[in-house]
Amino acid sequence: MGRGPRGAGPPRRLLPLLLLLGLARGAAGAPGADGLDVCATCHEHATCQQREGKKICICNYGFVGNGRTQCVDKNECQFGATVVCGNHTSCHNTPGGFYCICLEGYRATNYKKTFIPNDGTFCTDVDECEVSGLCRHGGRCVNTHGSFECYCMDGYLPRNGPEPFHPTTDTTSCTEINCGNPPEMRHAILVGNHSSRLGGVARYVCQEGFESPGGKITSVCTEKGTWRESTLTCTEILTKIDDVSVFNDTCVRWQINSGRINPKIAYVISVKGQRLDPMESVHEETVNLTTDSRTPEVCLALYPGTNYTVNISTAPPRRSVPAVIGFQTAEDDLLEDDGIFNISIFNETCLQLNRHSRKVGSEHMYQFTVLGQRWYLDNFCHATSFNFTTWERAPVVCLDLYPATDYTVNVTLLGSPKEHSVQITIATAPAVKQTISNISGFNETCLRWRSIKTADMEEMYLFHIWGQRWYQKEFAQEMTFNISSSSRDPEVCLDLHPGTDYNVSLRALSSELPVVISLTTQITEPPLPEVEFFTVHGGPLPRLRLRKAKEKNGPISSYQVLVLPLALQSTFSCDSEGTSSFFSNASDADGYVAAELLAKDVPDDAMEILIGDRLYYGEYYNAPLKRGNDYCIILRITSEWNKVRRHSCAVWAQVKDSSLTLLQMAGVGLGSMAVVIILTFLSFSAV
Repeated sequence: MGRGPRGAGPPRRLLPLLLLLGLARGAAGAPGADGLDVCATCHEHATCQQREGKKICICNYGFVGNGRTQCVDKNECQFGATVVCGNHTSCHNTPGGFYCICLEGYRATNYKKTFIPNDGTFCTDVDECEVSGLCRHGGRCVNTHGSFECYCMDGYLPRNGPEPFHPTTDTTSCTEINCGNPPEMRHAILVGNHSSRLGGVARYVCQEGFESPGGKITSVCTEKGTWRESTLTCTEILTKIDDVSVFNDTCVRWQINSGRINPKIAYVISVKGQRLDPMESVHEETVNLTTDSRTPEVCLALYPGTNYTVNISTAPPRRSVPAVIGFQTAEDDLLEDDGIFNISIFNETCLQLNRHSRKVGSEHMYQFTVLGQRWYLDNFCHATSFNFTTWERAPVVCLDLYPATDYTVNVTLLGSPKEHSVQITIATAPAVKQTISNISGFNETCLRWRSIKTADMEEMYLFHIWGQRWYQKEFAQEMTFNISSSSRDPEVCLDLHPGTDYNVSLRALSSELPVVISLTTQITEPPLPEVEFFTVHGGPLPRLRLRKAKEKNGPISSYQVLVLPLALQSTFSCDSEGTSSFFSNASDADGYVAAELLAKDVPDDAMEILIGDRLYYGEYYNAPLKRGNDYCIILRITSEWNKVRRHSCAVWAQVKDSSLTLLQMAGVGLGSMAVVIILTFLSFSAV
């Protein structure tokens, strides 16, 4: 190699030294043309930089100015919190920067108090209703954007404040609906036990002498906590007595016409008679009769050969126009007893016997045979017999009969030359007093009560059941059935749906009055999730389709997607509450919750979820699956009501030797492109 000409430059051994001196001079900073060090003049919030061979002062990030005499803080918040930080935020400027805070009722997706939205963090609504008891006793929580509202549940009313209400600002309390004492009804009497809770029914009967032409009078406890009064009233009954006639010499019959008739009417029959013989003896008597017949009749104990005046009227408080009839009895020309008599009903359970014989002073014995049955009970039978001796010509015999029973009474006159028998039927009315006491519930769906009746006597009970759900307005269940029992402490278990409020009306058919009790059944496990099962071997996991479950056994509160190691599938308990989030201190070898969706956020048709999409579902992070591991994906449905929580689970997918998800594959592709670009740049630099 030839040498270069002399004087062309410094010797080659001096070149490295000169290069080092040049670099050192550049590192120290070259003074300006006027000899001033530019970097020494930079503002405290500026940085000295070299551009195109010159040193200049540049204001730091977050400051604006010339870099030497002025670097003023730039207010990033001047464009508004929504523009800078996003919705539901407040922006706070700092020297050289800013930070964001979520408004009350919202929280940052990075779970920190402050954030800068450069990492995709935003503010999401906080579901305050996840905290039980937030709305106090009887309250129901409804989540709203940034807050929540409280409403009173069915069967409760807001007191001392508005509705909806907030427990921190309002004094509203939810009190169980109690209408207190039912209203008084004119000329009516409140009967039976009544419930003052929502839906309770108070029943009235008109006082004697009054009636309700429109039907039964009731008053209902409404959702406003007040009684809804009946439009029906009790009006006075004016009984008209017509067509009075005499038969069998001593018996009187008449007809009544008073429109709508109460079951029974009490009559007063005033008898006044005077004989035609020289002694002119006088016979005065008053007879009472109660019957529900429209053609009442009564046989009187009258003297023979006597002129009588009979006055018939209704007993107070019922009013009527009195009817009067006059007649003369036949002479006493028959001294023998022919054994003939008749029977009339007196005061429902009493019988009056009337002998035709005019023979005075003889004693007679009657034999009574009583048989009672109830049409609604096959095994019910009330039988009794006895003898009755009397000197009277028109004795009254009262029988000990059961209510709501059809009786056949056979009466035979004993000792007469011709034994004469008369048969009569009596239908007793249901008891007015209550025959059921101490009713209570047990084992959630069962009832027991005390029967106030004769021991070992069979009784039939009628059940009327209504069921409703506050969370499912279209749900309604109504059942009517009856049972028979001879026990004095009956028990029955009802076929009730879970998670339902029930009103049960129970009435013994021998009584007019029912009792009402309320039952609330607990929720059971929600229906098993309807999932399309997948098995994935080394490939990407497809989107999982989430279908909304029906609220058959209670209100559904949430859906959770659980990721478990495949080895733990056989030991996983659906009721386990220990599964944590991906970022918890627990190892993901124990499994984690990848997503949680509230029931109200799941559409009625369906929605899709991709495992590992790096999004937050509720407070849980949907992390990518680790490559090469085996996983089990489980969908869990949670139902919660009355502080009871129930779960049901289904295996959604099994992933063996998991590969990258679509998002992970996209990330790998971008990374590969970045490597290619860097290698190309280095190749050009080396040329």
